[in-house]
Amino acid sequence: MRIIAPPAILAAAALLSACKPPPEPRYEPESALRQRGLAAIEHAGCGACHDIPGIDWPRGRLGPSLRGFTDIGLIAGAVPNTADNLAAFVRNAPAVKPGSTMPPIPLSEEEARAIAAYLHGLNSDA
Repeated sequence: MRIIAPPAILAAAALLSACKPPPEPRYEPESALRQRGLAAIEHAGCGACHDIPGIDWPRGRLGPSLRGFTDIGLIAGAVPNTADNLAAFVRNAPAVKPGSTMPPIPLSEEEARAIAAYLHGLNSDA
């Protein structure tokens, strides 16, 4: 005896097999690291090119606004928005995304990780 599955069951099975795995939990940086990130942002002068919550002046317009950065899917439209990718991008954007107009910034790895933590702590309400 041969059993033939109804088309609806076949369609459901095909959809389920094409599903992506569940997303990883959202990165929640610790408060102390975020505070070091804000200090590093101020020291590096990131506000000269970017509008950044927590930086009152300057409010640069040359680069994109970083408000709600944690909700951005791709860094510079090309690289998945993870803490490690962002830290690398902040230090040397052209090495991460060739052709980037953001110049390399003289930051330590620790400062770049702290900046990434600060930016990933910004939600769309910030």
